[in-house]
Amino acid sequence: MTSLVPAVVQEKALAVGAARWLDELPEIIAGLEHDWSIAVGRRYETSTEAFVAEASLADGTPAVLKLMIPRPGDHARNEITVLKLTAGEGCARLLRDDEARGALLLERLGPSMNDLRLPIGQRHEILAGVAARVWRPAPGAGLPTGAAKGRWLAGYITATWEELGHPCSERAVDYALACAERRVAAHDDERAVLVHGDVHEWNALRAGDDFKLVDPDGLLAEAEYDLGVMMREDPLELMTGDPRERSRWLARRCGLDETAIWEWGAVERVSTGLLATRIGLQPVGAQMLAAADHIAR
Repeated sequence: MTSLVPAVVQEKALAVGAARWLDELPEIIAGLEHDWSIAVGRRYETSTEAFVAEASLADGTPAVLKLMIPRPGDHARNEITVLKLTAGEGCARLLRDDEARGALLLERLGPSMNDLRLPIGQRHEILAGVAARVWRPAPGAGLPTGAAKGRWLAGYITATWEELGHPCSERAVDYALACAERRVAAHDDERAVLVHGDVHEWNALRAGDDFKLVDPDGLLAEAEYDLGVMMREDPLELMTGDPRERSRWLARRCGLDETAIWEWGAVERVSTGLLATRIGLQPVGAQMLAAADHIAR
């Protein structure tokens, strides 16, 4: 029953072979309503990774139900792990979870930073601050390392660039791959911290007078990874003036290494631009790849 999810979620589910999940969604939702004593309401149209909808607990407490697309890897387990480790600090509070069904029941937050149309400077200040609240030692958490993510991203870039018929320049791809290789080599288990892995304005939601993050990927990596994700966003602004001005500011703001932030940004810009192009998430996909071409030149 594909009409239950936005078109982008449908395309992503079909791309990973989860057509059966789309058909079984009504049954899965009904089962969770029974098991968790919740009522599921309207879906969120901006979701790109899962079925996400309003929910209400038996006592009327507002919540959010998230059902993740089943795909290879431990995505549900990793997200649940991050939310348990942060316990509502920096990330949304987890109320219930069912890893087998890829189901999470979360506190309901306010509008996203994107919906609030905050200026770019204010967004970066808030995002850097909320990301830093997630960073903490988490040895033994069983999450992927930054080195493993860097190797995966490099493989994804290589394969998807070929699959899509080279939608950006070879120079941009080569530069991203070289940056990924350097970040993999730089990984240090002793320095690694818990990172969110996808810090951007759509994943930052109003929480009272502050913001919290949703949809964590969950890594044990250098903290610069999260700021590298911020380097891939707002690609049009990166093509105006000196693109390294942003990475230098982020490094000063958080007391981290500017080169690491810049290099993760190069990797994320190409990998996410290719992903967005593959699933039809435009114009952002084309904009990210255009920025990658511009910077590589």
